[in-house]
Amino acid sequence: MCPGFSSSDPYIMSISDLPFAHGGPPLTARLRACPEDFVVEEVLGYGADGSGEHVLLDVEKRGHDTMWVARELARFADISPVGVGYAGLKDRHAVTRQAFSVQLAGRDEPDWSAFPHDGVRILSSARHRRKLKRGAMAGNRFTLTLRDASGSHEHAMRLLERVRERGVPNYFGEQRFGRAGGNVDRARAIFAGRRVDRRERSMLLSAARSYLFNAVLADRVGQGCWDTPMEGEAWSLAGSRSWFGGQAFDDDLATRLHHGDIHPSGPLWGRGASPASAAVLALETSVLAPHEDLREGLEKAGMEHQRRALRVIPDALAWERPDASTLVLRFGLPSGSYATSLVRELALLRG
Repeated sequence: MCPGFSSSDPYIMSISDLPFAHGGPPLTARLRACPEDFVVEEVLGYGADGSGEHVLLDVEKRGHDTMWVARELARFADISPVGVGYAGLKDRHAVTRQAFSVQLAGRDEPDWSAFPHDGVRILSSARHRRKLKRGAMAGNRFTLTLRDASGSHEHAMRLLERVRERGVPNYFGEQRFGRAGGNVDRARAIFAGRRVDRRERSMLLSAARSYLFNAVLADRVGQGCWDTPMEGEAWSLAGSRSWFGGQAFDDDLATRLHHGDIHPSGPLWGRGASPASAAVLALETSVLAPHEDLREGLEKAGMEHQRRALRVIPDALAWERPDASTLVLRFGLPSGSYATSLVRELALLRG
C-alpha cells in the first residue's frame, strides 16, 4: 500500500516538471520532424447506421486541425458549421484519420471527391442517424516515429517492457493548457468575472480541472503509488467513465488491478462529495489546498465531481528500430489519454 501524503509543497504546472514513473527518459530524440512521424487513427467503436439525416465521413488530414476541416466541410456542403460533428480534436502537425458527421436532412450528398483542399482526403461516406458528439469514441491508435534517438537503447527497450505491463501516469498533456500553460490563468480570469464565449469557457474549465488532476497525480507518482492502492481508494473502471469506492482492498480487487480492469483514480473537480476516503481523501485535500480559487470557481461554474484513472496501459504496445537512430512505436490509448504522456517517459524531445 502507498504511504499517505506527507508534502505540502504547492504544485508546479510545467509539464516538463511532472515526475516520471519509470526513472526518467533514457533517450533524447526528435518527434514530428514531419507530419508522418505522428500518425493517429481514431477508433469510434461503431460504424455508420446506413440511414439517417447525417453523413458519416472517414477523413484523412495532414497539416490541418480538426476545427478547420469541420468549417471547410460545412462550407463545401453548404450548411451551417453547427451541422458538422466530430468526436475528438486531432493535432494539426500530424497525419490523422478521424470521423466527421455532416447533417444533410432531405438532401443528396455532394461529390466528396471534389473537396478542394490539399492535405485532406475523404476516404468513405455513409448515412448515419446521429450527429457525432465530442468524446463519443473508444480511443485512438498511434504510430509515432522518434528520430535521431540517442542514449541507452537497451535501457529504452527495458523501459518499454515495463510500460507495456504497468502503463504510464495518465497525465493530461500540455495541449490541454495552451501556450505556456496560459489556459489556467485564463480560467482564473473567468472565475473573477471575465466573459468569454461558450466554447472557450468549456475549454478553460477543462484546463482548470486538468491542472488539479495533474497536481494529485504528480504527487502520487512522486511517492511511487500512482498504480498501487492507498487506503480509501476510489477505483476507475477501465474503458468507462464509471468509478466506485468504499471497498477494502482484497484479493479480488488486487486481481482486477493487476489485469488492468480497474485503476486508482484522481479527481476531476466539481460539486459533490468525493468517493475517496481515508488516506486518498487526505492526500487530495492537502495537494489541492493551495488552489482554492480553482476549486471554488469550478464548483460555482456548475461542474460536478468526477474521477479519472491515474494510470493508462497502452493497448498492443509494439516497437521496432528500422535503423540505429530511429524508434517506431505503435499503440492504442482510450479516449482522453495522451500519447505524449507515454513518450515523455521514454525520451526527452528536442526541437
